[in-house]
Amino acid sequence: MQWLMRFRTLWGIHKSFHNIHPAPSQLRCRSLSEFGAPRWNDYEVPEEFNFASYVLDYWAQMEKEGKRGPNPAFWWVNGQGDEIKWSFREMGVLTRRVANVFTQTCGLQQGDHLALILPRVPEWWLVAVGCMRTGIIFIPATILLKAKDILYRLQMSKAKGIVTIDTLASEVDSISSECPSLKTKLLVSDHSREGWLDFRSLVKSASPEHTCIKSKTLDPMVIFFTSGTTGFPKMAKHSHGLALQPSFPGRRKLWSLKTSDVCWCLSDSGWIVATIWTLVEPWTAGCTVFIHHLPQFDTKVIVQTLLKYPINHFWGVSSIFRMILQQDFTSIRFPALEHCCTSGEVMFPKDQEEWKRRTGLLLYENYGQSETGLICATFPGMKIKPGFMGKATPPYDVQVIDDKGSILPPNTEGNIGIRIKPVRPVSLFKCYEGDPEKTAEVECGDFYNTGDRGKMDEEGYICFLGRNDDIINASGYRIGPAEVESALVEHPAVAESAVVGSPDPIRGEVVKAFIVLTPQFLSHDKDQLIKELQQHVKSVTAPYKYPRKVEFVSELPKTITGKIKRNELRKKEIGQM
Repeated sequence: MQWLMRFRTLWGIHKSFHNIHPAPSQLRCRSLSEFGAPRWNDYEVPEEFNFASYVLDYWAQMEKEGKRGPNPAFWWVNGQGDEIKWSFREMGVLTRRVANVFTQTCGLQQGDHLALILPRVPEWWLVAVGCMRTGIIFIPATILLKAKDILYRLQMSKAKGIVTIDTLASEVDSISSECPSLKTKLLVSDHSREGWLDFRSLVKSASPEHTCIKSKTLDPMVIFFTSGTTGFPKMAKHSHGLALQPSFPGRRKLWSLKTSDVCWCLSDSGWIVATIWTLVEPWTAGCTVFIHHLPQFDTKVIVQTLLKYPINHFWGVSSIFRMILQQDFTSIRFPALEHCCTSGEVMFPKDQEEWKRRTGLLLYENYGQSETGLICATFPGMKIKPGFMGKATPPYDVQVIDDKGSILPPNTEGNIGIRIKPVRPVSLFKCYEGDPEKTAEVECGDFYNTGDRGKMDEEGYICFLGRNDDIINASGYRIGPAEVESALVEHPAVAESAVVGSPDPIRGEVVKAFIVLTPQFLSHDKDQLIKELQQHVKSVTAPYKYPRKVEFVSELPKTITGKIKRNELRKKEIGQM
């Protein structure tokens, strides 16, 4: 890591700023936001857009002209006392070097695919932006993948290159012979490995002079593999329009970010949330992206970090907030924190109320997918409706539709859909790469069918009820897991729960709840407690939704970001584990 912290001296970056050019004319002629960031109107799509040149280089130019404060663009820490701070000008130089490594050393070209499998290390951001500068399509993935998972992704994407770390290099080597497209392997490590190029050494010696491609807004930029809740993961291909979306004024309201703000998002680097909330969203506003390496999820480290650093915008999945609330404190005040945001899982009203009571902060809910980015949100200043995720975010027109694409009346359960006709939103995925049939399947009349169930009230607030494939069909009754989990968590015995469908010879499926108990209930009689919890659910929601099966567990399976792996529990129930 020392190579990164000493790069100013070693690489002579101070001599390279002559390569930073004024913002493109397309930016300069646009209106400026209150904080100086470029923007378009909510529905205007420029013919050309590249985040690296139109946004990153814009802020580098503002720094050069003294029109942006001293806050870093990128601020990285780990648990060993290491710290890295980069300005936008420094990010520009570094990512130009990376662009040259890709094109000159590796021979990669615009349109080629590059697998990006890194933890929360600074190189992740350098690679992502370097790909934008060159038109190489990057494919982020979690470091939790095994050889079989990596093989599937490399074969499906026909990736020509991969960037990863020591612990995964052996996995890649074990399957690389089955990946004929793979030509370049780049290793981010302090050690060398046969057959791999040393990423850090190459970047260190590369030229800082590079001209960013003039990409069309609709040119492909990134591919995300979907979570695979139904079948194998699909490749959702996005254009540069995904990175354009934060420039829309309607989106700027979401966080109301200022150049002085410091934003921390705890997403796994393999998910779309990381690309949005640790890269394009905060940097569009010119503020600081804060990253903690956090190789293992640790609630105490998260709390200590929020107390120690001037973080005022914080994102995490809802279970992170629940785990923080389980810590031994009755009241805590984070000195800089102003805005807390969650998505990825249902946030229970009980937890929102408890978070506000203990921290004095509101907890805002968002909703999106790998195919869409952010779909709807509760903006700062908006009324928070318990159980609802918020309203549609520009440029999306979100409706609840039936299976034929007709809009349903308020408060009617249906499919959450995004209007794609007559105009397809620029930030919506282009297609499932290599799978036109799957792409066609999700089109429903004038709408893209998200595959999520929900309802919308008279004010346009959207309530998430569950994935279509999560919905439990018990004797003809359709039951959303979130409804049962919300009821369970209201009982003092329940610290966490996850609800899935369990096969039943009579009813087809029944509701099964996996429950983590709070400490004070661990010694209670389990049979009696099951009856009590079942009766509790019957008393607070429709009785047919109560869990006929209950299993107490010490913990729930989770991703590195704390998101519950319901698919694992579902597979366990149907005997596929």
